[in-house]
Amino acid sequence: MKQIWFSVCLLTGSLLYSNIAPAQQTASGALLQQMSSASRSLSYELAYISISKQGIESLRYRHAVIDKLPLGQLLHMDGPRREVLQRGGGISYFEPGLEPFTLTGDHIVDALPAIVYADFDRLAKYYDFISAGSTRISDRPCEVIRVVARDGSRYSYIVWMDVDTKLPLRVDLLDRDGETLEQYRVISFVVGADVQNVMQGLIKANLPPLLSLPAADNVKLSWSTGWLPAGVDEVARNRRKLPNVSVPVESRLYSDGLFSFSVNVSPAGSGAGQQYYRQGRRTIQTEVRNGNEITIVGELPPATAKRIADSISFKVSP
Repeated sequence: MKQIWFSVCLLTGSLLYSNIAPAQQTASGALLQQMSSASRSLSYELAYISISKQGIESLRYRHAVIDKLPLGQLLHMDGPRREVLQRGGGISYFEPGLEPFTLTGDHIVDALPAIVYADFDRLAKYYDFISAGSTRISDRPCEVIRVVARDGSRYSYIVWMDVDTKLPLRVDLLDRDGETLEQYRVISFVVGADVQNVMQGLIKANLPPLLSLPAADNVKLSWSTGWLPAGVDEVARNRRKLPNVSVPVESRLYSDGLFSFSVNVSPAGSGAGQQYYRQGRRTIQTEVRNGNEITIVGELPPATAKRIADSISFKVSP
Protein backbone atom coordinates (compact mmCIF):
# COMPACT_ATOMS: atom_id res chain seq x y z
CA MET A 1 0.00 0.00 0.00
CA LYS A 2 2.83 2.37 0.87
CA GLN A 3 4.45 1.66 -2.49
CA ILE A 4 1.22 2.49 -4.31
CA TRP A 5 0.86 5.81 -2.46
CA PHE A 6 4.52 6.63 -3.11
CA SER A 7 4.04 6.01 -6.85
CA VAL A 8 0.86 8.11 -6.90
CA CYS A 9 2.66 10.99 -5.13
CA LEU A 10 5.54 10.87 -7.60
CA LEU A 11 3.16 10.89 -10.57
CA THR A 12 1.06 13.71 -9.12
CA GLY A 13 4.17 15.75 -8.32
CA SER A 14 5.53 15.37 -11.84
CA LEU A 15 2.20 16.43 -13.34
CA LEU A 16 1.99 19.47 -11.09
CA TYR A 17 5.59 20.44 -11.91
CA SER A 18 4.96 20.13 -15.64
CA ASN A 19 2.08 22.61 -15.30
CA ILE A 20 3.64 24.99 -12.78
CA ALA A 21 7.18 25.25 -14.23
CA PRO A 22 6.11 26.58 -17.68
CA ALA A 23 3.71 29.02 -15.98
CA GLN A 24 6.50 30.27 -13.71
CA GLN A 25 8.84 30.57 -16.71
CA THR A 26 6.23 32.63 -18.59
CA ALA A 27 5.46 34.89 -15.61
CA SER A 28 9.15 35.51 -14.84
CA GLY A 29 9.87 36.13 -18.51
CA ALA A 30 7.05 38.68 -18.64
CA LEU A 31 8.53 40.50 -15.62
CA LEU A 32 11.96 40.59 -17.26
CA GLN A 33 10.39 42.00 -20.42
CA GLN A 34 8.67 44.69 -18.32
CA MET A 35 12.08 45.55 -16.84
CA SER A 36 13.53 45.99 -20.33
CA SER A 37 10.60 48.14 -21.45
CA ALA A 38 10.72 50.31 -18.30
CA SER A 39 14.46 50.86 -18.69
CA ARG A 40 13.93 52.11 -22.24
CA SER A 41 10.76 54.17 -21.72
CA LEU A 42 10.82 55.77 -18.25
CA SER A 43 12.56 58.99 -17.20
CA TYR A 44 14.84 58.16 -14.27
CA GLU A 45 18.18 58.76 -12.57
CA LEU A 46 20.14 55.95 -10.93
CA ALA A 47 23.11 56.34 -8.61
CA TYR A 48 24.82 52.97 -8.38
CA ILE A 49 28.04 51.11 -7.76
CA SER A 50 29.62 48.55 -10.08
CA ILE A 51 31.63 45.86 -8.28
CA SER A 52 34.00 43.56 -10.18
CA LYS A 53 37.38 41.90 -9.83
CA GLN A 54 38.93 45.20 -10.96
CA GLY A 55 37.43 47.13 -8.03
CA ILE A 56 34.44 49.33 -7.25
CA GLU A 57 33.17 52.18 -9.43
CA SER A 58 30.56 54.81 -8.57
CA LEU A 59 28.37 55.89 -11.49
CA ARG A 60 25.26 57.90 -12.28
CA TYR A 61 22.95 57.09 -15.15
CA ARG A 62 20.14 59.35 -16.37
CA HIS A 63 17.59 58.38 -18.99
CA ALA A 64 14.62 60.17 -20.50
CA VAL A 65 12.42 60.07 -23.58
CA ILE A 66 11.32 63.50 -24.84
CA ASP A 67 9.11 63.71 -27.94
CA LYS A 68 9.99 60.07 -28.71
CA LEU A 69 13.72 60.93 -28.64
CA PRO A 70 15.71 58.72 -26.20
CA LEU A 71 18.31 60.62 -24.18
CA GLY A 72 20.92 59.21 -21.82
CA GLN A 73 23.90 60.22 -19.72
CA LEU A 74 26.40 57.92 -18.02
CA LEU A 75 28.86 59.68 -15.72
CA HIS A 76 31.76 58.11 -13.81
CA MET A 77 31.66 59.81 -10.41
CA ASP A 78 35.29 59.24 -9.34
CA GLY A 79 38.61 60.23 -10.92
CA PRO A 80 38.99 62.09 -14.24
CA ARG A 81 35.65 63.01 -15.78
CA ARG A 82 34.42 60.27 -18.11
CA GLU A 83 31.02 60.69 -19.71
CA VAL A 84 28.88 58.99 -22.33
CA LEU A 85 25.84 60.71 -23.86
CA GLN A 86 23.00 59.31 -25.94
CA ARG A 87 20.81 61.33 -28.23
CA GLY A 88 18.61 59.22 -30.44
CA GLY A 89 20.70 56.67 -32.31
CA GLY A 90 24.04 58.35 -31.55
CA ILE A 91 26.27 57.47 -28.58
CA SER A 92 28.97 60.09 -27.84
CA TYR A 93 32.07 59.30 -25.78
CA PHE A 94 34.13 61.80 -23.78
CA GLU A 95 37.34 60.30 -22.36
CA PRO A 96 40.35 62.14 -20.93
CA GLY A 97 43.22 62.28 -23.41
CA LEU A 98 41.07 61.31 -26.42
CA GLU A 99 39.18 63.29 -29.01
CA PRO A 100 35.42 62.95 -28.39
CA PHE A 101 33.61 60.76 -30.93
CA THR A 102 30.16 59.39 -31.69
CA LEU A 103 29.09 55.87 -32.70
CA THR A 104 25.69 54.54 -33.70
CA GLY A 105 23.72 52.54 -31.12
CA ASP A 106 20.34 52.22 -29.44
CA HIS A 107 21.62 52.39 -25.84
CA ILE A 108 24.75 53.20 -23.85
CA VAL A 109 26.69 49.97 -23.46
CA ASP A 110 27.53 49.23 -19.79
CA ALA A 111 25.20 51.93 -18.45
CA LEU A 112 22.97 49.07 -17.29
CA PRO A 113 23.83 45.35 -17.24
CA ALA A 114 23.53 43.66 -20.65
CA ILE A 115 20.62 41.51 -19.50
CA VAL A 116 18.41 44.61 -19.25
CA TYR A 117 18.42 44.96 -23.04
CA ALA A 118 18.06 41.27 -23.90
CA ASP A 119 15.39 39.72 -26.11
CA PHE A 120 13.72 37.51 -23.53
CA ASP A 121 11.48 35.75 -26.05
CA ARG A 122 14.65 34.48 -27.73
CA LEU A 123 16.42 33.67 -24.47
CA ALA A 124 13.41 31.66 -23.22
CA LYS A 125 14.34 28.89 -25.70
CA TYR A 126 17.72 28.31 -24.03
CA TYR A 127 17.48 29.84 -20.54
CA ASP A 128 15.30 29.19 -17.50
CA PHE A 129 13.73 32.20 -15.74
CA ILE A 130 13.27 31.17 -12.13
CA SER A 131 11.37 33.19 -9.55
CA ALA A 132 13.41 33.45 -6.33
CA GLY A 133 10.90 35.31 -4.18
CA SER A 134 11.04 38.93 -3.04
CA THR A 135 13.20 41.18 -0.85
CA ARG A 136 14.26 44.82 -0.41
CA ILE A 137 16.97 46.81 -2.21
CA SER A 138 17.54 50.53 -1.50
CA ASP A 139 14.50 50.39 0.79
CA ARG A 140 12.29 49.27 -2.11
CA PRO A 141 10.38 45.96 -2.45
CA CYS A 142 11.82 43.86 -5.28
CA GLU A 143 11.03 40.71 -7.24
CA VAL A 144 14.03 38.36 -7.57
CA ILE A 145 14.54 36.31 -10.76
CA ARG A 146 17.36 33.95 -11.72
CA VAL A 147 18.37 33.56 -15.38
CA VAL A 148 20.20 30.27 -16.00
CA ALA A 149 21.32 28.59 -19.24
CA ARG A 150 19.75 25.14 -19.49
CA ASP A 151 22.90 23.49 -20.86
CA GLY A 152 25.10 24.91 -18.06
CA SER A 153 27.62 26.25 -20.57
CA ARG A 154 27.34 29.94 -19.67
CA TYR A 155 27.26 32.28 -16.72
CA SER A 156 23.99 33.10 -14.96
CA TYR A 157 22.28 36.21 -13.62
CA ILE A 158 20.22 37.11 -10.57
CA VAL A 159 18.03 40.19 -11.07
CA TRP A 160 16.37 42.28 -8.34
CA MET A 161 13.58 44.33 -9.95
CA ASP A 162 11.67 47.19 -8.31
CA VAL A 163 8.06 46.09 -7.84
CA ASP A 164 6.54 49.47 -8.79
CA THR A 165 8.75 50.83 -11.59
CA LYS A 166 10.20 47.48 -12.80
CA LEU A 167 13.65 49.11 -12.96
CA PRO A 168 16.64 46.86 -12.11
CA LEU A 169 17.97 47.74 -8.63
CA ARG A 170 20.56 44.98 -8.38
CA VAL A 171 22.03 42.52 -10.86
CA ASP A 172 24.61 39.83 -10.02
CA LEU A 173 26.58 37.93 -12.66
CA LEU A 174 27.56 34.46 -11.36
CA ASP A 175 29.97 31.84 -12.62
CA ARG A 176 29.04 28.18 -12.76
CA ASP A 177 30.18 27.66 -9.15
CA GLY A 178 27.89 30.43 -7.91
CA GLU A 179 30.72 32.92 -7.34
CA THR A 180 29.79 36.56 -8.02
CA LEU A 181 31.87 37.92 -10.92
CA GLU A 182 30.20 41.32 -11.18
CA GLN A 183 27.53 43.20 -9.26
CA TYR A 184 25.46 46.23 -10.17
CA ARG A 185 23.71 47.76 -7.14
CA VAL A 186 21.57 50.90 -7.06
CA ILE A 187 22.08 53.17 -4.06
CA SER A 188 19.35 55.70 -4.84
CA PHE A 189 17.07 56.57 -7.74
CA VAL A 190 14.54 59.14 -8.91
CA VAL A 191 11.76 58.63 -11.45
CA GLY A 192 9.66 61.33 -13.11
CA ALA A 193 9.45 64.73 -14.75
CA ASP A 194 12.37 66.21 -12.80
CA VAL A 195 14.76 63.97 -14.73
CA GLN A 196 13.19 65.04 -18.03
CA ASN A 197 13.83 68.67 -17.13
CA VAL A 198 17.50 67.96 -16.38
CA MET A 199 17.94 66.10 -19.69
CA GLN A 200 16.18 68.73 -21.81
CA GLY A 201 19.44 70.57 -22.57
CA LEU A 202 20.89 67.49 -24.28
CA ILE A 203 18.45 67.90 -27.18
CA LYS A 204 20.35 70.93 -28.53
CA ALA A 205 23.83 70.09 -27.22
CA ASN A 206 26.77 70.21 -29.64
CA LEU A 207 27.97 66.59 -29.87
CA PRO A 208 31.05 65.22 -31.69
CA PRO A 209 30.71 63.95 -35.26
CA LEU A 210 29.75 60.38 -36.11
CA LEU A 211 32.69 58.06 -36.81
CA SER A 212 32.41 56.14 -40.05
CA LEU A 213 33.47 52.53 -39.63
CA PRO A 214 34.67 50.42 -42.57
CA ALA A 215 32.08 48.08 -44.04
CA ALA A 216 32.48 44.45 -43.05
CA ASP A 217 33.66 42.15 -45.81
CA ASN A 218 31.91 38.83 -46.38
CA VAL A 219 35.13 36.85 -46.23
CA LYS A 220 35.40 33.09 -46.68
CA LEU A 221 37.27 31.34 -43.90
CA SER A 222 38.92 27.93 -44.12
CA TRP A 223 37.83 26.78 -40.66
CA SER A 224 34.63 26.28 -38.72
CA THR A 225 33.41 25.58 -35.20
CA GLY A 226 32.08 22.10 -34.58
CA TRP A 227 30.33 22.84 -31.27
CA LEU A 228 28.66 25.94 -29.85
CA PRO A 229 26.37 26.44 -26.84
CA ALA A 230 22.66 26.22 -27.67
CA GLY A 231 21.27 29.44 -29.15
CA VAL A 232 24.63 30.91 -30.15
CA ASP A 233 24.83 32.36 -33.69
CA GLU A 234 27.58 33.94 -35.75
CA VAL A 235 26.97 37.69 -36.04
CA ALA A 236 30.12 38.87 -37.87
CA ARG A 237 33.37 37.68 -39.42
CA ASN A 238 36.49 39.35 -40.78
CA ARG A 239 40.12 38.96 -41.80
CA ARG A 240 42.43 41.76 -40.70
CA LYS A 241 46.04 42.65 -39.96
CA LEU A 242 46.88 43.81 -36.47
CA PRO A 243 49.56 46.40 -35.65
CA ASN A 244 53.06 44.87 -35.49
CA VAL A 245 51.72 41.53 -36.76
CA SER A 246 52.71 40.48 -40.28
CA VAL A 247 50.10 37.73 -40.77
CA PRO A 248 46.33 38.33 -40.87
CA VAL A 249 43.99 37.19 -38.10
CA GLU A 250 40.67 35.57 -39.04
CA SER A 251 37.80 36.10 -36.62
CA ARG A 252 34.23 35.09 -36.09
CA LEU A 253 32.03 36.92 -33.56
CA TYR A 254 29.28 34.92 -31.85
CA SER A 255 26.41 35.82 -29.51
CA ASP A 256 23.34 34.23 -27.95
CA GLY A 257 21.76 37.64 -27.35
CA LEU A 258 23.14 37.85 -23.82
CA PHE A 259 26.81 36.80 -23.92
CA SER A 260 29.25 37.26 -26.79
CA PHE A 261 32.69 35.96 -27.69
CA SER A 262 35.07 35.78 -30.67
CA VAL A 263 37.03 32.92 -32.18
CA ASN A 264 40.33 34.04 -33.70
CA VAL A 265 42.67 31.96 -35.89
CA SER A 266 46.15 32.87 -37.16
CA PRO A 267 49.34 31.03 -38.14
CA ALA A 268 51.16 29.95 -34.98
CA GLY A 269 54.36 31.78 -34.15
CA SER A 270 57.40 30.39 -32.39
CA GLY A 271 56.82 29.81 -28.71
CA ALA A 272 53.04 29.66 -29.08
CA GLY A 273 51.28 27.12 -26.92
CA GLN A 274 48.21 26.43 -24.83
CA GLN A 275 47.33 29.26 -22.46
CA TYR A 276 44.36 30.17 -20.33
CA TYR A 277 43.46 33.40 -18.55
CA ARG A 278 40.28 34.66 -16.94
CA GLN A 279 39.55 38.09 -15.52
CA GLY A 280 36.02 38.51 -14.26
CA ARG A 281 33.54 37.57 -16.96
CA ARG A 282 36.15 37.47 -19.75
CA THR A 283 38.15 34.39 -20.64
CA ILE A 284 41.08 34.05 -23.03
CA GLN A 285 41.75 30.48 -24.15
CA THR A 286 44.61 29.79 -26.60
CA GLU A 287 45.83 26.55 -28.10
CA VAL A 288 47.87 25.51 -31.15
CA ARG A 289 46.79 22.86 -33.63
CA ASN A 290 48.04 22.01 -37.13
CA GLY A 291 50.24 25.10 -37.23
CA ASN A 292 47.35 27.41 -36.30
CA GLU A 293 46.90 29.43 -33.14
CA ILE A 294 43.28 29.36 -31.93
CA THR A 295 42.21 32.01 -29.42
CA ILE A 296 38.77 32.30 -27.81
CA VAL A 297 38.07 35.68 -26.22
CA GLY A 298 34.83 36.60 -24.50
CA GLU A 299 32.14 36.11 -21.89
CA LEU A 300 32.44 32.38 -21.34
CA PRO A 301 33.41 29.98 -18.56
CA PRO A 302 36.89 28.52 -19.24
CA ALA A 303 35.56 24.98 -19.77
CA THR A 304 33.15 26.23 -22.46
CA ALA A 305 35.89 28.22 -24.20
CA LYS A 306 38.12 25.12 -24.19
CA ARG A 307 35.39 22.94 -25.67
CA ILE A 308 34.78 25.45 -28.49
CA ALA A 309 38.51 25.65 -29.25
CA ASP A 310 38.80 21.84 -29.33
CA SER A 311 35.87 21.60 -31.77
CA ILE A 312 37.40 23.81 -34.49
CA SER A 313 38.18 22.01 -37.74
CA PHE A 314 40.22 23.15 -40.73
CA LYS A 315 39.42 22.49 -44.38
CA VAL A 316 42.05 20.53 -46.22
CA SER A 317 43.35 22.29 -49.34
CA PRO A 318 42.80 20.25 -52.51
